[in-house]
Amino acid sequence: MPIVILGDSDYPLMPWLMKPYMGHLDSSKEQFNNRLSKCRLTVECAFGYLKACWHCLYRTLDLTDDNIPMLIAACCMLHNICEWKSESFTQGWTAEAQRPEAEFEQPETRAIRGVQHGAIRIRQIEAAI
Repeated sequence: MPIVILGDSDYPLMPWLMKPYMGHLDSSKEQFNNRLSKCRLTVECAFGYLKACWHCLYRTLDLTDDNIPMLIAACCMLHNICEWKSESFTQGWTAEAQRPEAEFEQPETRAIRGVQHGAIRIRQIEAAI
Protein backbone atom coordinates (compact mmCIF):
# COMPACT_ATOMS: atom_id res chain seq x y z
CA MET A 1 0.00 0.00 0.00
CA PRO A 2 1.32 3.45 -0.84
CA ILE A 3 1.45 6.25 1.72
CA VAL A 4 -1.53 8.55 1.23
CA ILE A 5 -2.99 11.77 2.59
CA LEU A 6 -6.40 11.41 4.22
CA GLY A 7 -9.13 13.76 3.04
CA ASP A 8 -12.83 14.25 3.48
CA SER A 9 -15.50 14.00 0.78
CA ASP A 10 -14.82 17.56 -0.44
CA TYR A 11 -11.49 16.54 -1.92
CA PRO A 12 -10.94 14.68 -5.19
CA LEU A 13 -9.92 11.03 -5.02
CA MET A 14 -6.29 10.73 -6.10
CA PRO A 15 -3.67 7.95 -5.81
CA TRP A 16 -2.01 9.99 -3.04
CA LEU A 17 -5.24 11.35 -1.47
CA MET A 18 -7.85 8.98 0.00
CA LYS A 19 -11.41 10.09 0.61
CA PRO A 20 -14.46 8.19 1.87
CA TYR A 21 -16.89 6.25 -0.29
CA MET A 22 -20.17 8.03 -1.07
CA GLY A 23 -23.72 6.76 -1.60
CA HIS A 24 -25.15 3.37 -0.62
CA LEU A 25 -22.35 1.35 0.99
CA ASP A 26 -21.79 -2.30 1.85
CA SER A 27 -20.27 -3.21 5.23
CA SER A 28 -16.64 -3.25 4.03
CA LYS A 29 -16.94 0.25 2.51
CA GLU A 30 -18.71 1.49 5.65
CA GLN A 31 -15.90 0.08 7.78
CA PHE A 32 -13.31 1.72 5.49
CA ASN A 33 -15.10 5.08 5.89
CA ASN A 34 -15.17 4.70 9.68
CA ARG A 35 -11.45 3.89 9.89
CA LEU A 36 -10.60 6.72 7.49
CA SER A 37 -12.71 9.18 9.49
CA LYS A 38 -11.10 8.25 12.83
CA CYS A 39 -7.60 8.58 11.41
CA ARG A 40 -8.37 11.83 9.61
CA LEU A 41 -9.91 13.38 12.72
CA THR A 42 -6.84 12.54 14.81
CA VAL A 43 -4.51 14.06 12.23
CA GLU A 44 -6.77 17.10 11.75
CA CYS A 45 -6.81 17.81 15.51
CA ALA A 46 -3.04 17.44 15.73
CA PHE A 47 -2.43 19.85 12.85
CA GLY A 48 -4.97 22.29 14.27
CA TYR A 49 -3.07 22.27 17.54
CA LEU A 50 0.26 22.73 15.76
CA LYS A 51 -1.08 25.59 13.62
CA ALA A 52 -2.39 27.29 16.75
CA CYS A 53 1.05 27.07 18.38
CA TRP A 54 3.26 27.73 15.35
CA HIS A 55 1.92 30.51 13.16
CA CYS A 56 4.36 29.71 10.35
CA LEU A 57 1.94 26.87 9.48
CA TYR A 58 -0.95 29.34 8.92
CA ARG A 59 -0.10 30.07 5.32
CA THR A 60 1.27 28.39 2.23
CA LEU A 61 4.75 27.16 3.04
CA ASP A 62 7.41 28.63 0.79
CA LEU A 63 9.53 25.48 0.98
CA THR A 64 10.48 22.61 -1.25
CA ASP A 65 8.52 19.39 -0.81
CA ASP A 66 11.58 17.82 0.86
CA ASN A 67 11.72 20.52 3.56
CA ILE A 68 8.05 20.55 4.58
CA PRO A 69 8.25 17.29 6.59
CA MET A 70 11.31 18.68 8.41
CA LEU A 71 9.42 21.86 9.34
CA ILE A 72 6.45 19.86 10.64
CA ALA A 73 8.80 17.56 12.58
CA ALA A 74 10.51 20.61 14.10
CA CYS A 75 7.13 22.01 15.16
CA CYS A 76 6.24 18.65 16.71
CA MET A 77 9.55 18.55 18.61
CA LEU A 78 9.05 22.10 19.86
CA HIS A 79 5.53 21.15 20.93
CA ASN A 80 6.91 18.18 22.88
CA ILE A 81 9.45 20.43 24.59
CA CYS A 82 6.66 22.84 25.56
CA GLU A 83 4.62 19.93 26.95
CA TRP A 84 7.63 18.65 28.87
CA LYS A 85 8.20 22.13 30.36
CA SER A 86 4.43 22.42 31.17
CA GLU A 87 4.01 25.49 28.98
CA SER A 88 0.37 26.51 28.71
CA PHE A 89 -1.71 26.47 25.53
CA THR A 90 -4.15 29.33 24.95
CA GLN A 91 -7.46 28.16 23.43
CA GLY A 92 -7.83 31.48 21.58
CA TRP A 93 -4.93 30.43 19.38
CA THR A 94 -7.07 27.69 17.82
CA ALA A 95 -9.73 30.13 16.57
CA GLU A 96 -7.04 32.44 15.26
CA ALA A 97 -5.40 29.55 13.38
CA GLN A 98 -8.68 28.51 11.71
CA ARG A 99 -9.44 31.93 10.21
CA PRO A 100 -6.94 31.78 7.28
CA GLU A 101 -8.21 28.34 6.17
CA ALA A 102 -11.23 29.94 4.47
CA GLU A 103 -8.91 31.90 2.16
CA PHE A 104 -7.61 28.86 0.26
CA GLU A 105 -9.64 27.48 -2.66
CA GLN A 106 -9.92 23.77 -3.29
CA PRO A 107 -8.68 22.35 -6.63
CA GLU A 108 -10.99 22.02 -9.62
CA THR A 109 -12.01 18.36 -9.72
CA ARG A 110 -12.90 18.15 -13.43
CA ALA A 111 -9.26 18.66 -14.41
CA ILE A 112 -8.06 15.64 -12.45
CA ARG A 113 -10.68 12.96 -13.04
CA GLY A 114 -8.31 10.87 -15.21
CA VAL A 115 -5.90 10.28 -12.34
CA GLN A 116 -8.65 8.94 -10.11
CA HIS A 117 -8.74 5.42 -11.61
CA GLY A 118 -5.54 4.38 -9.80
CA ALA A 119 -6.85 5.93 -6.59
CA ILE A 120 -10.09 3.96 -6.86
CA ARG A 121 -8.07 0.73 -7.10
CA ILE A 122 -5.98 1.63 -4.03
CA ARG A 123 -9.07 2.45 -1.99
CA GLN A 124 -10.77 -0.82 -3.02
CA ILE A 125 -7.74 -2.83 -1.93
CA GLU A 126 -7.69 -1.05 1.45
CA ALA A 127 -11.43 -1.56 1.96
CA ALA A 128 -10.99 -5.30 1.35
CA ILE A 129 -8.34 -5.62 4.07
